[in-house]
Amino acid sequence: MSETAAQTPLTLVDLVDQLVPPTEPPPVSMLPQTGGWVVLAVIAGMLVLWVVWRWRVRYLANAYRRAALDGLQDAGSNPDEVARLLRRTALAAFSRKEVASLSGATWLDFLDRTGGGTSFSKGAGRAVADAPYRPDGTPAEGLEDIAADWVRHHRRDDAP
Repeated sequence: MSETAAQTPLTLVDLVDQLVPPTEPPPVSMLPQTGGWVVLAVIAGMLVLWVVWRWRVRYLANAYRRAALDGLQDAGSNPDEVARLLRRTALAAFSRKEVASLSGATWLDFLDRTGGGTSFSKGAGRAVADAPYRPDGTPAEGLEDIAADWVRHHRRDDAP
């Protein structure tokens, strides 16, 4: 007992001072540890490239639509200008053989069939049929909206 009594008791501070600091762990690698992650990254990269490629192809294919919409803003409700822009747009989208010979009611039916409505044959779009042959160029109310809708939404009969 005398030995233990001679020893001074350890305090909490003395015990903390005796602690050994832990060793620093090695840095965590940022590389994937399995091949599955590499395969997934390659597939994701290819998917992103495919989406960008499809977007670019579609953007370039619709350049004529953007040009026609810009022209429609300049033309306003002038039926003669709108008729020219619709004809030019149809020639860009469809074959010349299919579009060039159309006039009058057949032209309006074509616009309705490809645009998905009856705005041309039964609405304000009728002004487009005879506008190139009229000298007065009287503005037609709503024609610009109908034409812009056709430019945005026309589809080929054989298109998906």
